Amino acid sequence: MNKDNIKTSSEQFDAIVVGTGISGGWAAKELCEKGLKTLVLERGRNVEHITDYKTAHMDPWDFPNGIAATQKTKERKFKQHRTGFTTQEPHQHFFVDDIKHPYNEKRRFDWIRGYHVGGRSLTWGRQSYRLSDIDFEANKKDGIGVDWPVRYKDIEPWYDKVEEFIGVSGENLGLKQLPDQKLLKPMNLNCVEEHLKEKMKENFDDGRILTIGRTAHITEGTKPGAGRTQCQYRDRCMRGCPYGAYFSSNSSTLPTAKATGNMILRPHSIVYEVVYDESTQKASGVRIIDTETHEKIEYKAKVIFLCASAMASSSILLQSKSKQFPNGLGNDNDLVGRNIMDHHFWVGATAVADGFKDKYYKGRRANGLYIPRFRNLGGKTDAKTFIRGYGYQGGATRSNISEIVAELKYGPKLKEAILKPGQWNVNLLGFGETLPNNSNRLYMNYDKKDEWGLPTITFDADFGENELAMRKDMKDQAVKMLKAAGFKNVMGYDIKENRAMGLGIHEMGGAQMGINPKTSVLNKYNQVHTCKNVYVTDGAFMTSSGCQNPSLTYMAFTARAANHAAKQLKNNLI
Repeated sequence: MNKDNIKTSSEQFDAIVVGTGISGGWAAKELCEKGLKTLVLERGRNVEHITDYKTAHMDPWDFPNGIAATQKTKERKFKQHRTGFTTQEPHQHFFVDDIKHPYNEKRRFDWIRGYHVGGRSLTWGRQSYRLSDIDFEANKKDGIGVDWPVRYKDIEPWYDKVEEFIGVSGENLGLKQLPDQKLLKPMNLNCVEEHLKEKMKENFDDGRILTIGRTAHITEGTKPGAGRTQCQYRDRCMRGCPYGAYFSSNSSTLPTAKATGNMILRPHSIVYEVVYDESTQKASGVRIIDTETHEKIEYKAKVIFLCASAMASSSILLQSKSKQFPNGLGNDNDLVGRNIMDHHFWVGATAVADGFKDKYYKGRRANGLYIPRFRNLGGKTDAKTFIRGYGYQGGATRSNISEIVAELKYGPKLKEAILKPGQWNVNLLGFGETLPNNSNRLYMNYDKKDEWGLPTITFDADFGENELAMRKDMKDQAVKMLKAAGFKNVMGYDIKENRAMGLGIHEMGGAQMGINPKTSVLNKYNQVHTCKNVYVTDGAFMTSSGCQNPSLTYMAFTARAANHAAKQLKNNLI
């Protein structure tokens, strides 16, 4: 025990992984499979696959308030509630209490978090798309931010590896802006979506195309992990999937890591500092607070992987101060915590599809349609008012009167109500790229501390002029596509009150990778430029955001970085 009452553990590890979500699970799996004795630290409680999915088989009438958020939940999770869905009763327990886990906003930022083993891998949207060279070359081409230190060819084999392990269903299209993937058989579009697809093909000649979403669900066969099998089309995914049909750390990577015998998983462990050794000029380990005993403990390892989520990993770097790094580990250039990004959305159009009254669909498809980026790809696709691009997600659904009138869910009219489905509704929801901006940042507030005595994060970030110009086109083009399909009551929307960063739950940046140590935090292998045995492989490393859902990219870069670290350790290079 030192003067700060920090106990030093006698256990020695090859690697420490901070976080158990999308990235942390992959880091644990790869490092353990390479024979490294690995300590995996999670700040929240343990969640056992299947056993702890308490609401997985509950129906709306099993909850006191239906599925709607209770008043108590809204009061405790007032920032998490901004999404409109994360605080619904079937899954609100997988999101944090904002009073217990506060943060600050100079400009509004909706930080949606899950503190438990598995993190947001239990509740993510599962849409899985690759970035292309259009994305990796964009910053250099536009003279914005810094150039990515990698190109698609560097990451392609790691995308392959990840997809073959987790299972991603979908349809390959041969598009330069959306590379083909290792895909399982696609889920089906419904009749209205097929109609929209055909009308888009007839009415637009700029390469726009509609397809089924590429989603991390097993649609055929099985995948490694804890008895993972095919999707049951229940669409209760955010409650945890007992079948392991969708990818999560709990059903897939963590069981695989555990099976090697090389993983020690320690929940209830808040990592607040990476310890830097001045004599070796390397990180020697991490310091944690045990949330059950309130002990401070230092664990030592040869290599550290920060996978706590983009904003959390950035904050750990900022708190990791030493004589060498007085402003935080790797923060010589004042870039840690800067250039944070998120996808902007809540813009698009809705419509009613007349007809199709004799058409039905089976099951609850946990997926939707996808319209890949078709803007600023050259020629007639180029826009004059903004750069980069956007895609659409959404779909067509048929409402049922029993869903609208609660009383009809019960009693003698139940059967009749079920047999009378209502109208078809269509929604196209845009997801747009956000440009890196040095003034979009987070920093630590040492005057406002949490219950553990740790500084809280303050966010100071917002969307810029390019994003706002893009949103107008996102709405206009959605309207045009729905009108071209002959749909009725077409209404464009741009929900301004939901125009803050964070709601996309795709937060990125804070420790961007790049070629030059003076203008970036990490190198091409996700290593901190100035402390090579620390890797950051969650969304913090993203140099630009693209418009595609980013989790697949986090997994690919994490697998690549973990394999790099294992080789470096074997050859005594870090």
